Amino acid sequence: QVHPVESGGGLVQAGGSLTLSCTVSEQYYSSYAMAWFRQAPGKEREFVVAINWEGKNTYYTDAVKGRFTIFRDNVRNTIFLTMSSLKPEDTAVYYCAADPPFGVVPSDIDPHKYDYWGQGIQVNVSS
Repeated sequence: QVHPVESGGGLVQAGGSLTLSCTVSEQYYSSYAMAWFRQAPGKEREFVVAINWEGKNTYYTDAVKGRFTIFRDNVRNTIFLTMSSLKPEDTAVYYCAADPPFGVVPSDIDPHKYDYWGQGIQVNVSS
């Protein structure tokens, strides 16, 4: 079973930085596309960023371009989301998602297209 596990959330002041991690079991990690989504209270889950299996292709939603960076470490079976210049509107539960080979491409922003999800981790940005 693919079971993404997120870590690294917390509380940060506006303008600050935070890095989220998502680790997937070794058997599946290197061949899967990975993504981050987020869900703020009272809102639908929205796409943040995705990365293909080899880490060469990424796709960011406009709201985070230039502030967030995704990369994957295939030695540690982990993807990272570095978030900087954080804003209060970035406050949400952040979810890591994984999809098997030949499924999504990074520009697929529909969460229903991803097969596996982590439990989510809270990020709070204070003003």
